[in-house]
Amino acid sequence: MAFAHFTLASRDVDKTKDFLMATLGWPSISRPGNIGRKACWLQIAEGQEAHIVEVPDFEPSAHEREFGRHIAIAVPLAEFEGLKRRLAEQGVSVIPPERPTPFERFFFRTPDGYFFEIVDADRKPEV
Repeated sequence: MAFAHFTLASRDVDKTKDFLMATLGWPSISRPGNIGRKACWLQIAEGQEAHIVEVPDFEPSAHEREFGRHIAIAVPLAEFEGLKRRLAEQGVSVIPPERPTPFERFFFRTPDGYFFEIVDADRKPEV
């Protein structure tokens, strides 16, 4: 079983799309014409997508943090420095983890306030 997509609300779909494309490299893909509001689809991996939909009064949850709601993305360790550079270019700070782990990881907050965790794709399961 794998996830098909997740949907994120945004006050500014274009800004969110541009941020995710510039930092995580997720390309824009065709979307259905029956949305009824501004939206975009991004491809994360084969068969996995992020859907961004406009919600004019969207406010991020106060629970967006490491010990709360966040989205974890597995990225090869060799790509961490490039991703950190792209985040800095977008004016986004890297947030260190609160909890130590035997693998590399870090967090960042998107301009919409979502909390993302980047974990080493080659990590071993914690026990």
